Amino acid sequence: MTQKVVNQNGAMSQSSEHTYYSLLGLHPSASVIEIRRAYRELSKLYHPDTTDLPATVAITKFQQLNEAYATLSNPERRFVYDQKIGYSRFGVIQPPPDLNRPVSPSHYWSKSAYLDASDRPLSAGEIFALFILGLTFLACLLLAIFIGLTRGEGAFQTQLHQPTSTVQQITIHNPGSS
Repeated sequence: MTQKVVNQNGAMSQSSEHTYYSLLGLHPSASVIEIRRAYRELSKLYHPDTTDLPATVAITKFQQLNEAYATLSNPERRFVYDQKIGYSRFGVIQPPPDLNRPVSPSHYWSKSAYLDASDRPLSAGEIFALFILGLTFLACLLLAIFIGLTRGEGAFQTQLHQPTSTVQQITIHNPGSS
């Protein structure tokens, strides 16, 4: 893959170097999550302590991966790098470089069908928690209805009259004190 570089005259020129995106196997529109995932997979593959490659090759490749990840994971540095290679997310809409190429199903940049990382199906644990929450709400509703039906109107009425004292009742009902 070639790298587009803007020369001093402002014209685009092709460089034989690989871009950080091609080094990580990503498209320039890759999300931060995709960049992190690709870096982790490749760093496990090329780490000098875990690879079968010669140490010099592994160290060189691992350093390149670290440099690519350091640049692409920082938003400011990534923006400057994208301008350097001629890729723009903002401003002028540019036609994709593979516009005239036939579509091939083996060429997918994103492994996820979801554009937004937060837009995903619920996990089994989340569905269970929602189920328990719904059961709790239903139980509270049924309890309120049960209490309302068993107590009826009496639950809303208050006693307004004061009971008379026992001394007054005795003196009132005593036949010998007329």
